[in-house]
Order: sequence, then C-alpha cells, then structure tokens
Amino acid sequence: MKDLPRFKAAAVQTSPVYLDPTATTEKACSIIKEAAGKGASLIAFPEVFIAGYPYWNWVLNPIQGSKWYERLYKSAITVPGPEVALLCKTAKENNIHVVMGINERGESLGEIYNTILIIDATGHLIGRHRKLVPTWAEKLTWTGGDGSSLKVYPTEIGPLGVLACGENTNTLARFTLLAQGELIHIASYISLPVAPPDYNMAEAIKIRAAAHSFEGKLFTIVSCSTISKEMIEILKEDMPDIETMFSRKDSAFSGIIGPNGATVGDPLIDDEGIVYADIDLNKCIQPKQMHDILGHYNRFDIFDLRVNIAPLKPITFIDKRLEFNSLTTNMPDNG
Repeated sequence: MKDLPRFKAAAVQTSPVYLDPTATTEKACSIIKEAAGKGASLIAFPEVFIAGYPYWNWVLNPIQGSKWYERLYKSAITVPGPEVALLCKTAKENNIHVVMGINERGESLGEIYNTILIIDATGHLIGRHRKLVPTWAEKLTWTGGDGSSLKVYPTEIGPLGVLACGENTNTLARFTLLAQGELIHIASYISLPVAPPDYNMAEAIKIRAAAHSFEGKLFTIVSCSTISKEMIEILKEDMPDIETMFSRKDSAFSGIIGPNGATVGDPLIDDEGIVYADIDLNKCIQPKQMHDILGHYNRFDIFDLRVNIAPLKPITFIDKRLEFNSLTTNMPDNG
C-alpha cells in the first residue's frame, strides 16, 4: 500500500459581506488565493458564508423577522450560478480544494437551504450537502435536506465529508460518513453570541470536533464565522441592543483536530484569521488498532444502521392510462 496523502489545510474564521453574495464571493476568492499562496491544498469556509446567517431568528419574533427572511432569500444563490462559477474558477486557477457554506435558493419561491459546496482542485463542483435539520430557531428560515447528500467524496487529498454546525452532534449522520471511509471531515459553524448564558459556543464546537476525530480516527477542519461591525450596523435597524448582545466572548472557534482528538497547531477563538496545519493521513492508521468502530470494535450483528439516500421531491406524477395499458398488455390470452 502506498503512503496516504499529506497536505496543508486552511480553516477560515471571518465574517461575510452581510447579505451581499457578490461581494462575499469576491472576498472568499481573495482568501482562497491567499491560502493557496501559502501552500494550502484545502480551504474550508464557515456555515452559510455566502452571504450570512439569520441572527434575527434568535432575537425577533417570527412576524418581526419576516422582512429579514425576504432579504435573506433575495441574497441566497443558485447552484449552479455565477457565484459558484467564480469559486470553481478560483479553485482551479489556484489548484486548491474549496469547501464553502452558502444560503442556497431552492426551486420553489421562498425555499432556502443551508448548503455546503465541495469543489475540487480542478474547479469541478463535486458535492452539495444540504443541512438535514435546521437547529432550533433556524427552522424559521431553512428547509431540511435529505439523505442523498450524506456522501464522502474521493479527492486527490483523501476521502472528504462535510456537516453543518449542529449536524456534528448527530451521531447517526456522523457514522454514515465514517462508514463511507471518511478521513477528512469539514465542520462549518457560525459565531453564536446569542446562545444561552451557560453555553460556551467555542468550547462546544471544539468538543464536537474532538469527539468525531477521536471516534473516527480522522482529521476535522473546523471553520467558523465572525460578526463584523458592518453586520451589527445592518442589524441595528430592528435590533438596537444587538451591539451589546454580540459583544459576548467565546462565540467562535476555528481550528484543526487530529485523529487523537487534540488540536493541531493553535486554534482561533473569536479573532479573525486563517488557521493552517499540515495533515498526514497516515496518522489515521495506528489509532485504529485500539478503537476501530467500523471494524473490530463494533458488533454489526447487533447494530444495523439503514440510511435512506433517496432524494426527496414534492410531487410524483402518475399516468393511470399507462398503468392500465401495461396491465391489459400483460393479461393472459384465455381464448
């Protein structure tokens, strides 16, 4: 067996140009070029980075937040679309894999998904994952995805899977990726200063990433957004106390976790920047000797996980005339 890939990964912790998909995409492309210039072969961006998170769901009541929902929908992007094309072009020109969180506009008017795009270093969009279950107040905004996007993608740097924010607490979703041979996990998050008072968001993100890495013996790249002054000024329109609320510390964590559950290098907490780390997938082998939950350290004669990977669709058309014709054609001739 040949050695497994070794490469440099980058995790981005920054804010979008709020509700402006064109400007945010341009900002992302600039960051992609910067990371590639420093030798990164993979870069991960935060949850719904293009072009922002619906914070009003946590602060306003649903009626007050309705106009913001419309603004978010109008700033959501389509797949494919011009923003995706620019990301693919930038990935190809810089020979780097890009994982990007977006608000994706669905086919039905008003339909929005929390989506993660996976673009390979040749500039091809190889994957699109829609968050399965919007978390808590997020249900006021996003439609849930389906099992068709719970995939691990083979890339030249290794098998790669993704989950958005709270999905990284879903044991069965995580196991579905592990069972497909995942060795590189991207976990995308948003800064959440509006969490309950006793909830340390940064620590919670770190715990989830460490748990997945340790259980699966793999590398987790965590990318989390931040909140800019420009975002606060925009949201002040209906939320005058937003500056005080958003001053809370320990709301964002970005970093890279190794197969032993420990951070590789120094993570970022709250501050903007890019975390880099050298990843050697060969380090995923030895820990499997102790705990291989996909092999000797499990009992699949006891446990049986079944995953529905069929894409969900709102309607199925049936032509009863065709069914009748099929039945009459196949009827036996008793004459």
